[in-house]
Amino acid sequence: MASSLRHCVLLALLLCAVSVAFTSVSGGGSGLGPITTNGRNYTKVCDAARFAAMGLEMGGFRYCDASLPYAERVRDLVGRLTLEEKVRNLGDRAEGAARVGLPPYLWWGEALHGVSDTGPGGTRFGDVVPGATSFPLVINSAAAFNETLWGAIGGAVSTEIRAMYNLGHAELTYWSPNINVVRDPRWGRASETPGEDPFVVGRYAVNFVRAMQDIDGAGPGAGADPFSRPIKVSSCCKHYAAYDVDAWLTADRLTFDARVEERDMIETFERPFEMCVRDGDASCVMCSYNRINGVPACANARLLSETVRGEWQLHGYIVSDCDSVRVMVRDAKWLGYNGVEATAAAMKAGLDLDCGMYWEGAQDFFTAFGLDAVRQGKLRESEVDNALGNLYLTLMRLGFFDGIPELESLGADDVCTEEHKELAADAARQGMVLIKNDHRRLPLDTNKVHSLSLVGLLQHINATDVMLGDYRGKPCRVVTPYDAISKVVSATSVHMCDDGACGTAADVKTVDATIVIAGLNMSVEKEGNDREDLLLPWNQTNWINAVAEASPYPIILVIISAGGVDVSFAQNNPKIGAIVWAGYPGEEGGTAIANVLFGRYNPGGRLPLTWYKNEYISKIPMTSMALRPVAGKGYPGRTYKFYGGPEVLYPFGHGLSYSNFSYASDATAASVTVPVGAWESCKQLTRKPGTAPLACPAVNVAGHGCQEEVGFSLTVANRGSRDGTHVVMVYTVPPAEVDDAPLKQLVAFRRVFVPAGAAVQVPFTLNVCKAFAIVEETAYTVVPSGVSTVLVGDEALSFSFPVKIELAV
Repeated sequence: MASSLRHCVLLALLLCAVSVAFTSVSGGGSGLGPITTNGRNYTKVCDAARFAAMGLEMGGFRYCDASLPYAERVRDLVGRLTLEEKVRNLGDRAEGAARVGLPPYLWWGEALHGVSDTGPGGTRFGDVVPGATSFPLVINSAAAFNETLWGAIGGAVSTEIRAMYNLGHAELTYWSPNINVVRDPRWGRASETPGEDPFVVGRYAVNFVRAMQDIDGAGPGAGADPFSRPIKVSSCCKHYAAYDVDAWLTADRLTFDARVEERDMIETFERPFEMCVRDGDASCVMCSYNRINGVPACANARLLSETVRGEWQLHGYIVSDCDSVRVMVRDAKWLGYNGVEATAAAMKAGLDLDCGMYWEGAQDFFTAFGLDAVRQGKLRESEVDNALGNLYLTLMRLGFFDGIPELESLGADDVCTEEHKELAADAARQGMVLIKNDHRRLPLDTNKVHSLSLVGLLQHINATDVMLGDYRGKPCRVVTPYDAISKVVSATSVHMCDDGACGTAADVKTVDATIVIAGLNMSVEKEGNDREDLLLPWNQTNWINAVAEASPYPIILVIISAGGVDVSFAQNNPKIGAIVWAGYPGEEGGTAIANVLFGRYNPGGRLPLTWYKNEYISKIPMTSMALRPVAGKGYPGRTYKFYGGPEVLYPFGHGLSYSNFSYASDATAASVTVPVGAWESCKQLTRKPGTAPLACPAVNVAGHGCQEEVGFSLTVANRGSRDGTHVVMVYTVPPAEVDDAPLKQLVAFRRVFVPAGAAVQVPFTLNVCKAFAIVEETAYTVVPSGVSTVLVGDEALSFSFPVKIELAV
């Protein structure tokens, strides 16, 4: 409010009055409430004045009795609806039912890396909310390997959503994050995800979802009813499951049938979603377009009802990716089903809400065909009731009916705050990855660099659009690379290159340093568009080499991209002294790039994806879902867990610093005895030929108490002259006798700040069942007997020790 009043001095009195009125938020039908009834705005459904305006007496509706449990209130609400009214509330543009005081609701919201206005009007920018903070794309944030940062971003986004909701500019349900694992480097949606490692993806999901949903850090409590826990914003983990083909050659996501082995489903494709639901307590899961082994994900009862809701105990609702039910009929032509049959199949499988686009004037398939599905005996009305129960129980928890007092003071002053903009800049800085730095070409010394040439495509140098990536809203502001770099070196000349050439770039011969900004954009990698190769498009390789050759000093190359790019030419060219991966760094990306290049920030990010040479993709089709090598077809493995061959340019976890770090630890070996109870049975392992058999090769994690731990402490020393952050990455390596196991698997990570010349102690405690388990080919998750290895770090800096696990029968 104070900020608005200060601005009023500069405005006409009429505009001032409007601004102050819009900034204030209150109940009882004043201000800009999110619920409009008879032309007036309200902040909650169960407002007596709102009911009175509709000619209704709120006291006659038990679902508005706040003294009753949520479940009882929802039963009352659903029980009052006719079948026709019920069906009209099964789509993302729910119509409500004025007869019983239920308003319409727009379920579709997006908040991938900030509040987005993607979707049919649920989130709206304008007047008092001209924009919202646009954070770096998720792949950038993942590169920070900082769980605290991920939570801070989720908290800031949910605060801005809740403030916009109070002002009538947003809803409360947001279908983010995207937690599909990047299995193939060509996938167009890599920018939206936390990378290739299922554990990292899962931890990102847990931190982001908890921060989106938890109120004042109050997460799920032991003994508390999780269906009654209030939540700030509903967060949705998508796209479940085995979805990572959009449009590659003749394959597209609408018709693709992902043929997946059970081991890969458990080990890779399901794991982040299980962590999201079990540990993050997500209130929503979105199913994907594709089929899995012949069955559409959104009509797969084993995936939805049995696994998500049954085994993992989802406390919320399941929604389709938009148009997925129609896709079953129109595109996949699954079982020859018509709209009625597809609707019935999806709802019986456990789908609660159909996000539909447009179909002959109808909002979605559920609305169009739900009534006939019941009347034709293909669907029970009680199944419709269950779906609506899951939906309205979620809205109860969000305060849609009663409000949440501690959140009602949020308003326009809580959107695009200086704190949030600085968080966006810090997130971009933390996610920057220094890939190459020959002869310490970076950081640039401003005492020596008085003139500078900035070379590249206009879209990258003046990246007002490119840096924001996909699923963005309207940013608070955009700081481009040119904006930020020219503030550091005022004598910055700009040489714009077109798609084919870069001219002579003569000015690079006369300046103290040359920075080239190159890479990709959303026309190359985005939803609905997979990549054809891993090379730089638009002849960039040729003109980058030409600029490097013309420059008297080694140039600096900044890469804008999500997926890996084969920049072997730059890695091998001594006239390209340094390479920085900037990803799609969001609205403050220019500031972050300049901070890193000029040494105001010491980079500490790590690649969350393996960067392959372009030759890799000729060896395996994108449609092969196997993670392990397929010897019979000559397919190599995928991701760092199953491939370490010559086509790797930069490995997963690669990242340099302006400092030098070292490791030390007293841990030399560890042993753990795991008792196998009388109720448990030993499991077999796939062992390499010639290895001696064991009496008890492995124990099933699902039937074990899992209390055993391995602890150790690591000393991280900064041997450099600059303060810096360092990401400690802890892997485990299965016993050498186990066949077809991961080469290694990440089980813990921590980003630590270490002052120059100092050292810090970093303790780790590894749960044996979580850190040393593998998924056997039978799809059991087991702890193998034998000597595993704890491996900390990789490449030049590493530390390891053996861990002997003995299974005591």
